[in-house]
Amino acid sequence: MNLPNKITMFRIFLIPVFIMALLIPFPGHKWIGLIVFIVASATDFLDGYLARSRNLITDFGKFMDPLADKLLTSAAFICLVELQAIPSWVVIAILSREFAITGFRTLAASDNVVIAASKWGKAKTVSQIIAIVSLLLVYAYPISFLKLFGNIMIYVALALTVYSGYDYYRLNKDVIKSY
Repeated sequence: MNLPNKITMFRIFLIPVFIMALLIPFPGHKWIGLIVFIVASATDFLDGYLARSRNLITDFGKFMDPLADKLLTSAAFICLVELQAIPSWVVIAILSREFAITGFRTLAASDNVVIAASKWGKAKTVSQIIAIVSLLLVYAYPISFLKLFGNIMIYVALALTVYSGYDYYRLNKDVIKSY
């Protein structure tokens, strides 16, 4: 297993650490949860950069990297619902798109077709991370400006999530038509 793939697996390992730090009360748990999420999110950019710059792109990485992102952001969104920071319907809409696109990619992979992340998919991921970090920061240090920003960003992330799902389908509908 190459270094970028190990970093991807490390991101997956950090998910239960993040959840426990965020939801189990102990001194400083809110800040630790925020820091763990930021570190885990940063590994997404690091593993992608290393894979591209060192020509270490693998089929494992193409599948696991977006899955690790979805697992991390899904865990964060569910925790934010638990903390009553965002409405559950927003998370249901986001997770529905995530599961649908993962299924779509798996279906394509069964035909040896790899569906790479699009610019809209990357924008979706960045907007989700910004929204999550903002709302986690509000949880740790309540400031009305950050709450407003986080609330705006969650709806920006929702819009980009829905649009990027449509875009994946639009660009790759021939994969579905073959079934």
